[in-house]
Amino acid sequence: MAEVIKQSELRNDNAAIMRRVARGERFTVTVNGVPVADLVPHQRDQRRTTIPAAEVDALLRGLPPIDVEHWDRDMSEIDDLLGDSALGPAQDDEVHPDPTSQ
Repeated sequence: MAEVIKQSELRNDNAAIMRRVARGERFTVTVNGVPVADLVPHQRDQRRTTIPAAEVDALLRGLPPIDVEHWDRDMSEIDDLLGDSALGPAQDDEVHPDPTSQ
């Protein structure tokens, strides 16, 4: 829970309050009794670059099962609407034809 302090207290005791923030304390600064700012310790970027396999497995287990027939029908409808080449060439030789085959 953040300690509530007045703007004047922050102004008068800035160095001491900042040392406390650096040690992990949190403050809510008020002006005329109205909260206007939160002073919190700086958080470095905490994004993960990897996710443990067990966590991924648990997330995937929570998904509904895939209805393969429904998936195939949806894909067929998309092909009918957009054509088979909507996602690009299906084979690499269509992108880079073999010059010796001509």
